[in-house]
Amino acid sequence: MGFKAGCLNELERILEKVLPHAMLKAKPNLESMIRTLKRDWTVIYDMLSGKGNNVFDQATGKDA
Repeated sequence: MGFKAGCLNELERILEKVLPHAMLKAKPNLESMIRTLKRDWTVIYDMLSGKGNNVFDQATGKDA
């Protein structure tokens, strides 16, 4: 990823202001969001590329 230096530190400061006693860190939260995005993207990619048993109709958005 192309984050600028200090980006995660700034995000942690913002999290501390919004949720003072949660002790959240930016890196684990970002990594979790990236894992979720990858998982969701894989499902969508598989549907659109026709992988699996069902063929996904791109025009109607329904299984064929």
